[in-house]
Amino acid sequence: MKVVAYYRVSTERQGRSGLGLDAQREYIQAAAEAEGWDVIASFEDHASGTISPAQRRECAKALELCRRENAVLVVAKLDRLSRDVADIAALMKAVNFKVATMPQAEQFQLHIYAALAEQERTFISQRTKAALASLKKRAVSGDTEAQGKVERRSAGRVAGQALGQIAAVEAVKAKADRWAESMAAPIKAGMYDGCRTLAAMAERLNGAGHRTARGKEFNPMQVKRLVERLGITFP
Repeated sequence: MKVVAYYRVSTERQGRSGLGLDAQREYIQAAAEAEGWDVIASFEDHASGTISPAQRRECAKALELCRRENAVLVVAKLDRLSRDVADIAALMKAVNFKVATMPQAEQFQLHIYAALAEQERTFISQRTKAALASLKKRAVSGDTEAQGKVERRSAGRVAGQALGQIAAVEAVKAKADRWAESMAAPIKAGMYDGCRTLAAMAERLNGAGHRTARGKEFNPMQVKRLVERLGITFP
């Protein structure tokens, strides 16, 4: 059976450190050897599990390859695909997939497992909220230990939000850089063919069907920003 391996970690930092990826690779390698799977390709995302699988760049590529090669998508654990049962259900309609830690499980079993896992996360969230409400109530009543815990939790949340904002900015920048790089060849081709003004380049790009990152037609100012981002001397 031809399979496509898909790996996911939640952050770029985890991806660079290999944290979690090595274990995922070992799970899939062991299952492939035990089940006789032929791993024809592998893809790796550094993205939150809250992002829909189809919206993750490498996952989308993996899914497309599975459809094209009539292959099965394989993940180490189900939550590497998604923690949302609706996402899992949608994927089941798109491709066949297997989970290395339970390679014999069929689609129906995986759907039930996803539903149970989502329900358990809901219960955990409810218990956490109840415990936090009780902690805050004790802090308000003067419990110094509870007050200290609330303060530490607040400080940790602020630090986490700051890190999340940094990661979000980095993700936006990385996406913009990838798009800009995809436009380098058309820009250079235009220069080679004699485009010497920003207006001429904008007209050429629009005529060739290229659009800005927001899907709009180019204007001279957008061309200027693009060539500056690419570090291209123009004209």
